[in-house]
Amino acid sequence: MVPLGWIGGVTGMVLSTIISLYASTLMAKIHQYGEKRHIRYRDLAGFMYGYRAYAIVWGLQYANLFLINIGFIILGGQALKAFYLLFREDHEMKLPYFIIIAGLACVFFAVSVPHLSALGVWMAVSTFLSIVYFSIAFALCLKDGINAPPRDYSIPGSSSSITFTTIGAAASLVFVYNTGMIPEIQATVRAPVVDNMLKALYFQFTIGVVPVHAVTYMGYWAYGSKSSSYLLYNVSGPVWLRGLANIAAFIQSIITLHIFASPTYEYLDTKYRISGSVLAFRNLSFRTVVRGGYLAITIFLSALLPFLGDFMSFTGAISTIPLTFILPNHMYMRKQISSLQKSWHWFNIVFFSCLAVAALVAAVRLIAMDSKTYHAFADL
Repeated sequence: MVPLGWIGGVTGMVLSTIISLYASTLMAKIHQYGEKRHIRYRDLAGFMYGYRAYAIVWGLQYANLFLINIGFIILGGQALKAFYLLFREDHEMKLPYFIIIAGLACVFFAVSVPHLSALGVWMAVSTFLSIVYFSIAFALCLKDGINAPPRDYSIPGSSSSITFTTIGAAASLVFVYNTGMIPEIQATVRAPVVDNMLKALYFQFTIGVVPVHAVTYMGYWAYGSKSSSYLLYNVSGPVWLRGLANIAAFIQSIITLHIFASPTYEYLDTKYRISGSVLAFRNLSFRTVVRGGYLAITIFLSALLPFLGDFMSFTGAISTIPLTFILPNHMYMRKQISSLQKSWHWFNIVFFSCLAVAALVAAVRLIAMDSKTYHAFADL
């Protein structure tokens, strides 16, 4: 909202919701292709186009998931720092320290929860924490907005920088709603798979997006162009309430990171033939060393360059847009469709390809500028 303003921000949020729903339904409808159910995105691409497409999609998907994981560790670190600042304002503890603590918590969770099906009760916990965060953030923003003086809603920056930040914001909006994991998510859906996945998508992109829109608009209304990328830095109110919201965000970041890291874990487990009891010494030591090593790299990069908004734009440009909007449109043309439908899908392919290139340039520029403004391991 900050780089787009009211008109651009609301329009972008609504359009990205509709477009993301459309792209996700395309992916859901080709989940079962060639009378076969494909439970991995890369398997579907390989089945349609061959091994080269399999490898490209594999690389894009894991790059996407890796950058998402960086974002969640940064989010966890920001939540911990905000919680710390509720009780101490000496700033002795810097953001990189909290990122490391959040990362170590993610390592412990990754070792303790061996695979997605073992999440079980944690999914219910995740839902509850989301409700807690959204409710508190919305209420505190509403209180602050009512009591605050007139806010500045102008888009910050010069005319040239506004152009780049607008493009980057568009990529961030794409990133918000998409994962590049629709086939993997559908793997756990019971038959009829396509119909049930469509029902889930329709629910998620109607009822499910209401809290996201509500908190985004309320936060921007309350704080204007001074809104932080981590909203709880802005809010005021009872310490216990803000503390609860920050802890909810911290725990939620750990659970959600595990979901997005699971395809990587599953690949490594399969590659090295890890099976049997999860408590077996070999399996336990493998998870500790390999998953811990993967997360150690993620933690280091998160602490080195903690520019969360920049990474959202970068991730959206290099992987989310191709995986969510470009490839599904091309895949869908493998079905028996009319010439008019093919023209529509080709338009989507060309449009989103141009957007991906523009967003990549804008994201790289933004990262370069922030790298000059903030030193490595910055305390944002």
